[in-house]
Amino acid sequence: MKVTEENKLKKIIIIGDRVLIKPKKEGNRTNGGLYLPPGVQERDQVRSGYVMKTGPGYAIPLPADEDDEPWKEAEEKTRYIPLQAKEGDLAVFLQKGAFEVVVEGEKYFVVPQASILLLERDEDLFS
Repeated sequence: MKVTEENKLKKIIIIGDRVLIKPKKEGNRTNGGLYLPPGVQERDQVRSGYVMKTGPGYAIPLPADEDDEPWKEAEEKTRYIPLQAKEGDLAVFLQKGAFEVVVEGEKYFVVPQASILLLERDEDLFS
């Protein structure tokens, strides 16, 4: 199978509350007009980029069912609290909590949702 722009991230599975972000070229302003002061960028290394994939979210533990019969097979159905980030969002995040990965020669960051400061979503992008 030939690797193309559309399918190169298809086999990658993001775990838990993490988000895969493709970094945007450095600048001091987001598309929505938010200015990121140079002092903040230098001190905390604030970065921005586009959300490419997201994990399923925060796992919710299953309640212990005491009336369950011992012979019955346990059904593991993990439930999750979904993340706020969605594919296509512009994310402003702290680089300190991010891990850099290279996929097919392109640089990405794996960022926990707690390191994302804000999301900019263009609702008309998918319409």
